[in-house]
Amino acid sequence: MSRMKRYEELETEDGKVVRYQRHENGGGLVAKGATVDATAYVADSAWVDPGAVVEAGASVGKFCWLEPGAVVQQRARLGSHVHVGRDAVVGRSARLGARVDVGARAQLDAGLVVEPEARVAEGAHVPRSGVAPHVLAA
Repeated sequence: MSRMKRYEELETEDGKVVRYQRHENGGGLVAKGATVDATAYVADSAWVDPGAVVEAGASVGKFCWLEPGAVVQQRARLGSHVHVGRDAVVGRSARLGARVDVGARAQLDAGLVVEPEARVAEGAHVPRSGVAPHVLAA
């Protein structure tokens, strides 16, 4: 493994400096104030903002961004380039394809599968219903 810095600092638009440390499992950047379980995987190019939560066994792919208050529940899987908005919840064992954009305060039910490049509207609740647990959220 190449030698990476153990932390990064980023200045926000309002002038606050947020410190991100590398997660032991994957090397992703986790802000002070975020909670990431030791068994979760956070890819080296992913960012987890303050107040975000990544639960046990969850996986956050490359170039993902979890905004403040976002929650990725147990065993959920985020593909690459996924954005999870402020205070949104990705349910337990949900699967999000590449380049999915989850709006602020959206709620995705447990076991849901979201197709690549889907957009989930701000504040939406996406249930797992019917036979196939898939959604094409446009």
